[in-house]
Amino acid sequence: MSDRLPGFSTLAVHAGAQPDPTTGARATPIYQTTSFVFNDADHAASLFGLQAFGNIYTRIGNPTNAVLEERVAALEGGTAALAVASGHAAQVVILQQLLQPGDEFIAARKLYGGSINQFTHAFKSFGWNVVWADPDDIASFERAVTPRTKAIFIESIANPAGSITDIEAISTVARKAGVPLIVDNTLASPYLIRPIDHGADIVVHSLTKFLGGHGNSLGGIIVDAGTFDWSTDGKYPMLSEPRPEYHGIRLQETFGNFAFAIACRVLGLRDLGPALSPFNAFMILTGIETLPLRMQKHCDNAKAVAEFLAGHPAVASVSYAGLANDKYNQLARKYAPKGAGAVFTFSLKGGYDAGVSLVSKLQLFSHLANVGDTRSLVIHPASTTHSQLDDAAKVKSGAGPDVVRLSIGIEDKEDLIADLEQALGA
Repeated sequence: MSDRLPGFSTLAVHAGAQPDPTTGARATPIYQTTSFVFNDADHAASLFGLQAFGNIYTRIGNPTNAVLEERVAALEGGTAALAVASGHAAQVVILQQLLQPGDEFIAARKLYGGSINQFTHAFKSFGWNVVWADPDDIASFERAVTPRTKAIFIESIANPAGSITDIEAISTVARKAGVPLIVDNTLASPYLIRPIDHGADIVVHSLTKFLGGHGNSLGGIIVDAGTFDWSTDGKYPMLSEPRPEYHGIRLQETFGNFAFAIACRVLGLRDLGPALSPFNAFMILTGIETLPLRMQKHCDNAKAVAEFLAGHPAVASVSYAGLANDKYNQLARKYAPKGAGAVFTFSLKGGYDAGVSLVSKLQLFSHLANVGDTRSLVIHPASTTHSQLDDAAKVKSGAGPDVVRLSIGIEDKEDLIADLEQALGA
């Protein structure tokens, strides 16, 4: 191509990929191998010493995964990326580079229930402490900052409520505190929102959701924006101090604006081991090729369904930022002008029992714990994904007892509305 910067849809199909040089295969092959042959002893030593880039062992890197990493980095506008086994694994690998025992990170209270559980309970065993802040009250993030704060974590579109987070405002808080802003962009995908354009330093995805898009493969990915100076004040020794396992290399000094992605690979993935299988990488790459087409249909369908529910007598309220009267509509217009996403919640007048009953009566919607599928999905968070929280915490996270979460697929919207109508009527 010329010097023209490729558009989003072109990148979704082509970024990171080229015909296989040996066979001419046009689709990225599945390199289903554990390890790779070295040219000679010097070549092997240079790879293990981070003096050259190349393949060693699929736990650390694989050519199929490398195409996926380059493609998502291009779509997000980052400098580099690392694919891992799941979104949860990505969060562990990220924070392992940033936090020492006793350190803190601030997280938005409106998060996926699994993340709330991971942050509150599992991370305690590492000595990592979460401090919660309210994304509707930016000052709460400022109040939460202490000398032990090492990062701020938010979702661009919060799960389950579908609320839009003011990324730029929270980025300002992170800059003032001298810590990186981590944005989970799973529900938006880079088609709707590119957090790096609004001040994010690290972007994380569950590839299982909209990027893969077909509910058939687990995966996670970390994107390095290349915008943060990891050597400041010695806060991040994993990146700024000499690494004894690599002959004293300082990762920030050696790798510059993609040092964080390198750290996640050679310190996190290497030792923690949550490798993404090449087969799953292939499946997710195939899904990404149709991301722009799917996301627009997801959003168009979601808006139509939300409008239907907003007018139904059994529904108490609908939380969808794409509705003109929604409290997050202005933020949606700013950050996600192509659509407010496909995951949202609504509250039933019948409360908890009505929510449990509704999911059993739907026929086209699948009742399961996932989002971002081509198929439309439904769940009652209070009895499932957020059941570990007390009622007050459920309400604060957008998953109160009367709340039902929908993930709208790419079926005909008329069929989705008909299914909801019969279930609500019953």
